Order: sequence, then C-alpha cells, then structure tokens
Amino acid sequence: MRQPVSTHAGLLAGIAGASAVLLGAFGAHALRGVLDDHASELWRTAVNYHAWHALALVLAVGLGHGRSGRFAMAAFALGIVLFSGSLYALALGAPRWIGIITPFGGVAFISGWIALGLSLRTRGG
Repeated sequence: MRQPVSTHAGLLAGIAGASAVLLGAFGAHALRGVLDDHASELWRTAVNYHAWHALALVLAVGLGHGRSGRFAMAAFALGIVLFSGSLYALALGAPRWIGIITPFGGVAFISGWIALGLSLRTRGG
C-alpha cells in the first residue's frame, strides 16, 4: 500500500526532475558554442548528478520512511543545489573559489543515500 506523500515533497521532486531536463537542454542548445570544452564537461557533470539525484529524491519521497526518509529528501535536494549548482556556476564563469562548495554537495548526496538505505531498512522491520 502506498504511503501518502506530502504535497511539498512531491512538488520538490517534480521541480528537481524538470529543472534537470531544462538545464540539460539549455546546456545542449543555448550554450553550444558558448562554453569551452572544460566548461561543457562541468555542465554535463552537473546535469548528470542533478538528474540522477532528482530520481533519488523521487525514491526518497515515495519509499522513504520516518526521520531517515525526510533526511534523505533534504540531503538530495541540498546536494543538487550545492553540487550541481556550483558546477553550473563554474561552467558559466563563476570565480574558482565557488568550487569549494562542490564537495559539500557530494557529502549531502552520500548522506542522502545512507539515510535512504536506513529508511528502507527500518521500514521493513
């Protein structure tokens, strides 16, 4: 039986997925020829992690349970903003110090996966 999903959590997951598609298309079309090879690779990496973690957010919203599930949702959303957001900014020419933020997003992603795993474990038993 499916658990009810918070309207805000479901909306957050939808926005995360839609923005990954929009930013991927923007990079592929509007930024073609504008970004150099390094910046294009940063953009692709940002979109890749953004899209995968939008899907992880959907999993956390749909399957997550309790405090761990809520933590996973927050961690995936924060990771998208910090990790992908900093890479998007760097690709667009932000100062190099913005790269200091990127690992914090990676830690948020890792924390989210661990929390999701704990949430799924405790849900079954």
